[in-house]
Amino acid sequence: MKKKLLLLLGVSATVTGIVFASRPERFGFGGPDFAGFPGGPGVRNRTERSIVDSYDTDASGWLDANERQMARKAMASDQGRRAGPGGGPIGRRGGPGHSESLLSQTPGPNVAVNEVEAYPDKTLYDTSILRTVFLQFENDEWESELEAFYATDVDVPATMIVDGATYEQVGVHFRGASSFDHVSAGSKRSVNVSLDMIDEDQNIDGYKTLNLLNCHCDPSMMSSVLYSHIARQYIPVPKANFVHLVVNGQSWGLYNSVQQFDKKFLKENYDGSKGTRWKVSGSPHADGGLRYLGDDLEPYKLRFEMKSSDGKKAWAALVRLCKILNQTPSEELQSTLEPILDIDETLKFLALDVVLANNDGYWTRASDYYLFLDKDGKFHVIPHDMNEAFALSGPGPVGPGPGGVSGRRGPDGGPNGRGGPDPRPGAIGNFFGRLLGGPGGPRGGGPLRAQVDTDPLVDIRNDRMPLRSRLLAVPELRQRYLEYVHQMANESISWQHLGPVVEDYRQLIEPLVKADTRKLTSYEAFQAAANPDTVPAEHPMSFRKFADERSAFLISACNKTGQ
Repeated sequence: MKKKLLLLLGVSATVTGIVFASRPERFGFGGPDFAGFPGGPGVRNRTERSIVDSYDTDASGWLDANERQMARKAMASDQGRRAGPGGGPIGRRGGPGHSESLLSQTPGPNVAVNEVEAYPDKTLYDTSILRTVFLQFENDEWESELEAFYATDVDVPATMIVDGATYEQVGVHFRGASSFDHVSAGSKRSVNVSLDMIDEDQNIDGYKTLNLLNCHCDPSMMSSVLYSHIARQYIPVPKANFVHLVVNGQSWGLYNSVQQFDKKFLKENYDGSKGTRWKVSGSPHADGGLRYLGDDLEPYKLRFEMKSSDGKKAWAALVRLCKILNQTPSEELQSTLEPILDIDETLKFLALDVVLANNDGYWTRASDYYLFLDKDGKFHVIPHDMNEAFALSGPGPVGPGPGGVSGRRGPDGGPNGRGGPDPRPGAIGNFFGRLLGGPGGPRGGGPLRAQVDTDPLVDIRNDRMPLRSRLLAVPELRQRYLEYVHQMANESISWQHLGPVVEDYRQLIEPLVKADTRKLTSYEAFQAAANPDTVPAEHPMSFRKFADERSAFLISACNKTGQ
């Protein structure tokens, strides 16, 4: 029996090794510069590959056309020598040909600056308007150039026109992880615009960065905007609204514009911009849930991307937070954490994450959020990815394998509260998660997916996410968390409150969605999600269904637990 088991493990490990070597992205790794195998964080934060310093011959701090051409030739040669069996460029999952369920790549109509309405008196993130952003590149090969410099520190210069005002030499690059990896050339990709690439004082309304998101996995094309609208009623969250992007005179359709997590955001929300910022990038097997990993800084640097250069003192504060969060006895946890963590804000963050069924959130992936250490030494937790909320993207597997069930896992971490690995389809992923020592956690499995009946206390004993497992183990904090869940279900996601907001957004963007030739889902899917009068067919979830069923389920669940 022992020999048979060893043989099985040997064969399994061999097969796993072959698959891993040829397709590391299946395990959440993005090219040879991955971290944490075995037992690591899945995907290392997608740190930019430094290119500029090597090819900036005139020491301007950015690359002109000739310098970019030299850099691209060198990169192409380097990738030719180093590309693995997957054939994709270094650090990318499968390259530009790797795509999922894309529609047509038909060019959009031509749009001139004088044909669109300008809103110079409206704020940059006003949700009542649909502003047009024009980008004009030096040549028509802009898309292949942005693709070549994806995940590097190279921005491609362009002229931007917004509300009739011209902004010269802004820097542009493609952004995102799965929203880039799973979208092929010619389809809508997310774009980052740096107004201060050359002129550090250039801004719009005081904002120096635009994040234009392609609504990946969001048939409603309003998830980020709606999530921000709701969440900002409770905690500081990046603003979001809608824009129409026109590139070299051609429409690229509707984008969600989401505020940058920068010093401007801090000034608006935290009484000053001093402090340390971290981004916790996402992947299905991420491990940025604030587990204590020892006092050495390197494991934390693999999981948390510091966005400001504040050195070892700030890193030490993060390690201390993790240590206290994970090792302090429950009866002492609240009083010990209060000086270094905004607990009330964190409970609201956790409640929003589950109430709004954020499938790119902390509760399911132990990632996809921001951390801010303020000038007084207190940590704050802030949402990051908001595009896969409201259960619109459909259920996914419990484990990394095929099949599986949606996120109904009970407090013990197993399906329906049983604890342990899921024995149903997808459980093979749990087995390999343990075999590889990955971050599936002691209860195994990949990220859960939310439905309208996902319990507000889902998976609260999962130690990959100690903000949930430790804080909600304290009776007083658990009760306060449930009170916030109940409040949000009553005041924010019931159709009485959500419906008018969805309808305003729908009427604003529907004509452009219908005409958008680059969108990643169909107009019919948009209607099914956003129009309360449309009966969903192949797209069974809608905002109306979510509002009615999610609010009723959460109120009932909270009442049963004593709220």
